Amino acid sequence: MKRAARQADRGSRMVSVGAYRPAREVTNAEICERIDSSDDWIRRRSGISTRRWARADQTVADMGVEAATRAVSAAGLEADCIDMLIVSTVTHMYQTPAAAPEIAERLGLRKVPAFDVSAACAGFGYCVALADSTIRAGDARCVLVVAAEKLTDITDPDDRTSAFLFADGAGAVVVSASTKPEHYGIGPVVWGTDGSRLSVVGQQPSWTDAVRDDASGPRPALRMRGQELFRWAVVELTEVCSRAVTAAGLDITELSAFIPHQANARITEALARALGLPAHIVRAHDIEHSGNTSSASIPLAMEHLLSTGAVRSSDLALLVGFGSGLTYAAQVVELP
Repeated sequence: MKRAARQADRGSRMVSVGAYRPAREVTNAEICERIDSSDDWIRRRSGISTRRWARADQTVADMGVEAATRAVSAAGLEADCIDMLIVSTVTHMYQTPAAAPEIAERLGLRKVPAFDVSAACAGFGYCVALADSTIRAGDARCVLVVAAEKLTDITDPDDRTSAFLFADGAGAVVVSASTKPEHYGIGPVVWGTDGSRLSVVGQQPSWTDAVRDDASGPRPALRMRGQELFRWAVVELTEVCSRAVTAAGLDITELSAFIPHQANARITEALARALGLPAHIVRAHDIEHSGNTSSASIPLAMEHLLSTGAVRSSDLALLVGFGSGLTYAAQVVELP
């Protein structure tokens, strides 16, 4: 791709991807031990047959380190080549310090900027956009992006509307300066928020309410109005995705893959129809065996498509993340 109408002459690209999926596989039958549902209903409503859950003693940082190590190794790099670490997460169980400094220390990344981004399920797209901008500005040549989520820490296992959706995992990519300044592998981002819909999906109640001396209500957990999110996603994100393709100077027929946040298989298919995606474009359906892993879902799905041969390195893929906030981010990338 050629960067059109951009002032900077620097480009960036993803050079590798790494993924970590916890060992424990959880079936729909196990989920239904706590909620009034069935394997058939869950498959039809979400596309999920199994998902992965982390161990009780496993943290966001633990999973992030695993995914990051694999991404750095796949890039053929040593730790001292990384200039910056950006971590996307909403499930790090400390207000401070962030997960990024711990992950950086455990990877041997010392004296580099390392920080968390909280943009829910759009977080991976936000982090990739920040990495691309930082490289184009000349402030770094190699940025490690990690998306790690342990949603089981904030899931209510008795909530029939959401307990079957959420899972754990981590994905990471290395974003590097392009060897060809006029060439870029990460397209312009189309991102934003719709704060008028704060209550559609998010944590309820607040931690403040939960830790009051007289608190007796439920533990904070993710709550969702699924039908409202579905309608918003299909209507609003169709335009967002179209703008991202146009901003990359492409026609939608030139794409090889569509890799949306793995929120729900029905949303993926509805978006694909609304966008008029041709049959040759591969749709990511990693949700079937990974569940909804928030910001980690796009890099996990990307790694799955590459590792199974469904897509190839340098193929063009449209990524779109969306979630609590409501936040969204879309961009076209060349796959690592």
